[in-house]
Amino acid sequence: MRVLVTGAAGFIGSNYVRTLLQGGYPGYEDARVTVLDKLSYAGRRDNLPASHPRLEFVQGDICDLPLVTEVADGHDAVLHFAAESHVDRSVDSAAEFIRTNVGGTQTLLDACVERGVERVVHVSTDEVYGSIAQGSWTEEWPLAPNSPYAASKAASDLVARSYWRTHGVDLSITRCSNNYGPHQHPEKLIPLFVTNLLRGEQVPLYGDGRNVREWLHVDDHCRAIQLVLTKGQAGETYNVGGGNELTNVDITRRILELCGADWSMVHRVADRKGHDLRYALDDSKIRDQLGYEPLVPFEQGLADTVAWYRDTPSWWQHVTQERAVHAGTALYQEN
Repeated sequence: MRVLVTGAAGFIGSNYVRTLLQGGYPGYEDARVTVLDKLSYAGRRDNLPASHPRLEFVQGDICDLPLVTEVADGHDAVLHFAAESHVDRSVDSAAEFIRTNVGGTQTLLDACVERGVERVVHVSTDEVYGSIAQGSWTEEWPLAPNSPYAASKAASDLVARSYWRTHGVDLSITRCSNNYGPHQHPEKLIPLFVTNLLRGEQVPLYGDGRNVREWLHVDDHCRAIQLVLTKGQAGETYNVGGGNELTNVDITRRILELCGADWSMVHRVADRKGHDLRYALDDSKIRDQLGYEPLVPFEQGLADTVAWYRDTPSWWQHVTQERAVHAGTALYQEN
């Protein structure tokens, strides 16, 4: 078994690869893994084991068709994590998001068709649905993205679906809620707030903090992706939720407590353009059909995540944090 994982020097993809190489996915204990990653600002080679005998690392651009076609050759399955994922960056400059997320997906799928790859899982986000005031999104919900990032992911989902319908690619799509856990770049809410507090700096809270997100530990997300890889149906989309909802005020309070800080360390900043108020996934399909269930309780997962950043300052202290700046404060994205 040979598996190609795109974007696997980033947060979620690297977690998937580390778990696979550690024998964490039954039936894949001997699988060989090829990682294709551009190593942009959020990709870290040290997120992956340096010299694992079953790992091959290729540095390259997902939009480079000759390279991607060459790399895809001989692989049984592709897990497509590669994406630009930061909302604020997409608001400031959308071009790279369209290029990587839409064009990169099309390039990868052309390579899969050319080389006869048997199975593809396209990893997406709940942000493609937009914002929902009440209830939760099923997989049949219309796509209504509200940021250039979300629009680029929605477009990539439709491109992926078209390759299933037109070319017969055995492809499934996953859409997850907000991920958290170790190795997440400090531009996202939880690692940004934690690392700021560990440095004795205030944390920036958008607007009134009433925005609601559902949180999913990266380990649970990657288990769900593996379930979709092995049991999911071609042409189907699977929502992957965490089973909890918290406002940004709530998550801020919990991080403050875990870091031994109080509300004086919070700095309110103006809300960002088009900020979605609430995300909520109905993930009964993957639970009922594939047997998915999140295993990491949020309180424990958050405490473990804070402890990881506290115990591993060498990983994040030298990370280049090219953050957007508003009112003198670094901004973030929840997911």
